[in-house]
Amino acid sequence: MFDLEIFSPVHQWHHPEFAKQGLHVFIKRDDLIHPLISGNKWRKLKYILQKAYQEGKNHLVTFGGAYSNHLLATAAAAARFGLRSTGIVRGEEVNNDTLFLCRMHGMKLIFTDRESYRDKPALFDKFFGQDPNAYFIDEGGASAEAVTGCAEMVAELPIMYDHLFCACGTGTTAAGIITGLHENRNQTQFHAIPVFKNGEFMRAEIDRYLNIKANYELHKEYHFGGYAKTTPLLTHFIKNFVGSTGILIEPIYTGKMLFALLDLAKQGHFKAGSNILAIHSGGLFGLLGMKDKFNFERIS
Repeated sequence: MFDLEIFSPVHQWHHPEFAKQGLHVFIKRDDLIHPLISGNKWRKLKYILQKAYQEGKNHLVTFGGAYSNHLLATAAAAARFGLRSTGIVRGEEVNNDTLFLCRMHGMKLIFTDRESYRDKPALFDKFFGQDPNAYFIDEGGASAEAVTGCAEMVAELPIMYDHLFCACGTGTTAAGIITGLHENRNQTQFHAIPVFKNGEFMRAEIDRYLNIKANYELHKEYHFGGYAKTTPLLTHFIKNFVGSTGILIEPIYTGKMLFALLDLAKQGHFKAGSNILAIHSGGLFGLLGMKDKFNFERIS
């Protein structure tokens, strides 16, 4: 019942640094799965939707910030499959492009103060504890079901890569990919790029979803100030990348991850001849909340 036709090709990323070092770098285009339910958003939601259906629920209730791609993906998925949806939004009431699109897809929005937002189960109980049709979905879709969905990505890979890179927000996508690598007996070295400052905590977030002892690298130094933060260095990289590849990325997740991959290559982190794959996790509407961070030359 709940399915989308997966279109997620692998495209090569050509860069002089990679050519100089004999590296072959590719990007898995999960951003192309769906215009709004893209990237890891669909992979996370797929089995959540199935579980909600099995429990007889038809009202999806989830959480996110004012520019949350997860809120938008949930709204679009609910509309696509004939379900109701409510988004509980962190912070004061605002209107922006992302929330406009959520509302266009039928999502009802409830704004709440940041302190109350910390206890999401309590908020769910406050507003929907008496609604037998309501189904709780954690922020970002974080769940065991999300891990299962993300694990399926590995079986789609055309070859066994030497290294695989992924940005990390909740840790579920990373845990899913690591699980998929293990299930497919794939020896690829996994690299996680936390998008938060002081990202060592992400190791515990990843590990709590794993049933195996996994060896992976956690590169904590590419947060650019923290979640949804950026710097001129990162925005300059993103403008150059998009302008030279035609692949749109944003500065919250994929931009940081690709910057990290290139920087590590410059440091000689990989052996010559290595095949490297980066996961484009979608979330492109995150750009809408950061337009003012990009400066472009004015031609007069």
